[in-house]
Amino acid sequence: QVQLVESGGGLVQPGGSLRLSCAASGITFSRFAMSWYRQAPGKERELVARLRSPGGSTGYADAVKGRFTISRDTAKTTVNLQMNSPKPEDTAVYICYVQQEGSMGLPLGNGYWGQGTQVTVSS
Repeated sequence: QVQLVESGGGLVQPGGSLRLSCAASGITFSRFAMSWYRQAPGKERELVARLRSPGGSTGYADAVKGRFTISRDTAKTTVNLQMNSPKPEDTAVYICYVQQEGSMGLPLGNGYWGQGTQVTVSS
């Protein structure tokens, strides 16, 4: 059973920095994507950033390009989200997600969600 544990959320000032981490356990498949989503009150959940394994390709929402960076550890089971120059509109619950993928990058089966970690950007 895949389990995801997020950490690193909290209060950050606009223009500051914050680093989120998501530690995964129980992953037995070789091709997968680990992603960060976020959900603000009254809004739909949205994809923030995605990193694919084993290749390491990344993708970002337009709203965070140039400010946020997704990366992984050498074991490829922890994914981090470095949030630089956050804005008040980045305030949300950030949720880690892992999805097994096939050879063409298409999803296989159901993905797994973490519990989420609150990020509040405020002065």
